[in-house]
Amino acid sequence: MDMRRLFLFMIFFFSLFVLWSEWVRQNQPVVPVAQTTPADPSIPVAPARQAQSAADVTTVTAAPAEAQKVPAGKKIVVTTDTFAAEINTSGGNLQHLELLTHKDTDDQAKPFTLLQQKDAHIYVAQSGLLGKGLPPHNAEYSAAGNEYRLAEGKDTVEVRLAALDSSAARVTKVYTFHRGSYLVDVAFEIENLGKAAMLPSAYYQFVRDPEPVAGSSQFVPTFTGPAIYTDLEKFQKIEFSDIEKNKVKLPANPDNGWIGMLQHYFVAAWLPANKGSREFYTRKLDGKEFSAGVILPVVSIEPSQTGHISSTLYAGPAQTKLDEIAPGLGLTVDYGWLTIFSTPLFWLMLHINDWVNNWGVSIILLTVLIKLAFFPLSATSYRSMAKMRVVAPKLEQIKKQFGDDRERLNKAMMELYKTEKINPLGGCLPMLIQIPVFIALYWAILSSVELRHAPFFGWITDLSATDPYYVLPLIMGISMMVQTKLNPVPPDPMQAKLMQIMPVVFSVVFFFFPAGLVLYSVVNNLLSIAQQWYITRGTEAATKGVTKA
Repeated sequence: MDMRRLFLFMIFFFSLFVLWSEWVRQNQPVVPVAQTTPADPSIPVAPARQAQSAADVTTVTAAPAEAQKVPAGKKIVVTTDTFAAEINTSGGNLQHLELLTHKDTDDQAKPFTLLQQKDAHIYVAQSGLLGKGLPPHNAEYSAAGNEYRLAEGKDTVEVRLAALDSSAARVTKVYTFHRGSYLVDVAFEIENLGKAAMLPSAYYQFVRDPEPVAGSSQFVPTFTGPAIYTDLEKFQKIEFSDIEKNKVKLPANPDNGWIGMLQHYFVAAWLPANKGSREFYTRKLDGKEFSAGVILPVVSIEPSQTGHISSTLYAGPAQTKLDEIAPGLGLTVDYGWLTIFSTPLFWLMLHINDWVNNWGVSIILLTVLIKLAFFPLSATSYRSMAKMRVVAPKLEQIKKQFGDDRERLNKAMMELYKTEKINPLGGCLPMLIQIPVFIALYWAILSSVELRHAPFFGWITDLSATDPYYVLPLIMGISMMVQTKLNPVPPDPMQAKLMQIMPVVFSVVFFFFPAGLVLYSVVNNLLSIAQQWYITRGTEAATKGVTKA
């Protein structure tokens, strides 16, 4: 009995540890490549390419050190049914992006802002060209207008920016926004003004500080940082600390894949259009910013000819259906190491919600279905506990009889278990089998943007936020106390005290958990109480009947 109690206690705390922790991939130090580093560390170095003539230039002109921060330029405002965006003529970068169909974390009267430069926080999408006389992401651009709006009946709106200082070519950066889409096409048109063919490269990058998004909690940690996907090496999250320590190992010579920046519920990713050569990079910049991006080669451009290069930017909610946009993009919904269970559980919850149209009710019904599926396993565990309750008086007599003689005490307890046909560890295996499924459901609820600002009823208007009046955590604490009363009292006084304290501790911890997660725990506890009470009552009645006979 002592071992079983201790074992269950350790499993319970280990489960919470798994929920709070993030698995960090082990990366080997990257081997540095000899390159010419520009004066501006925010501009990547062009990869070596085989030149077709002596006039071809593959290195980037160093930008002056004072250009590391893009100067203030004119704002170009773009409005669609999905975005409210701002493009700065200094660099032609996307510096502000609001998602009009998602609400702000703190003020639900405002739209959620994904990309921004505000106070000490920076998160922008930059793009530029590498090559002598070509504009990087801090060059000056001009546009025909200062405001663009998706017209009624139109599916796209296009913003064309002309580079003002590009001696080698006439460069136009083109943004194309789409109706009902979180995708933005970012292309370069490069007209060669020289007398020899040119081999430029384009780069697309995110620049971000490492601070987590507003609303994140240390009790429900989620990943913030870059991520890379290729067909060969699959999905790889990158810690900001690993970038700073030069411990990131990037895919070597990939011909596919994308790079993105993750945060809770949302993702921005550069998705190169076609298969072809590319180079991913990450870098620590001046101050506390980091960059993560991809360099794409441009096909050789002959004199007086125009070359094209483009990449698609996705900026929106992280959802499993994103795999339809790009392979592996759905993995940005971070279910952790239990994705194999979390994905089908969320799929089922999604279909339940299509029927009931309430995510809180969906969580309740899904928990009921899972509880029914595990009913036989749970019954085995509860029968074992019920039998232990029945023999508790005999265990107490054995304890008084042998006192501090641990060896004789344990031997007498084992003999009693054998006589009563009780396996003291009989309830552990069923619980172990269920733990991964319930943790997977936990992560499915925590990581699904669909539950963000989803109301339940009454005072619970957001299942992704804490219960404002702590009603659910208190109910959960009471339910745990009831479960403790149904369980057999551990023979060890210290374990008994710990079991009494646990409901209080977990109630306090769950004060900081999203209401959807607490709701799942409350429903699971109530169903467990009902099942355990029913089985315990039947087992005790059967035992008394045998004793009377």
